[in-house]
Amino acid sequence: MNYFKLTVGIFIALAASRFIPHPPNFTSLLALSFYIPLFFGRKYIFSILLSFFITDMVIGFHSTTFFTWGSIVIIGLIANWFAINFISRMVGALFGALIFFIITNFGVWSLGGFGYSLEGLLTSYTLAIPFFTYSCLSTLIYSLIIELLYLATNKYLIQKKII
Repeated sequence: MNYFKLTVGIFIALAASRFIPHPPNFTSLLALSFYIPLFFGRKYIFSILLSFFITDMVIGFHSTTFFTWGSIVIIGLIANWFAINFISRMVGALFGALIFFIITNFGVWSLGGFGYSLEGLLTSYTLAIPFFTYSCLSTLIYSLIIELLYLATNKYLIQKKII
């Protein structure tokens, strides 16, 4: 599969989960940010960011956009550390949700969202817990879907003696 086709596929998957009405932070973004570089290579991190940029042009940019994008890059860069088996990949994907939570809410605080104090920092993280719950649930669900597709694809390729 060539780079362009896979990039279009990434965009369609990401755009669909961002444009279809959903609870806050309940998208395929974190799962895709973890699994795409894991399965296809780190060069596809740019494709994820490009897809994110295009969808943000429609949805709208926000003050913490660069923190969001930075967390996506970090998630993609660490994905290979969790490539061992199903359990480690699921842990890695959920760890990605934690990274996203930490970085983006630090961004909210660092831009003055709750004042520059320890109390403001704690408030930033505390108020984000419901969003983190949605991020974890969506990451878990989308990761399971990706894992099932991965398993089915491998089974098919083995049966056809392609791999």
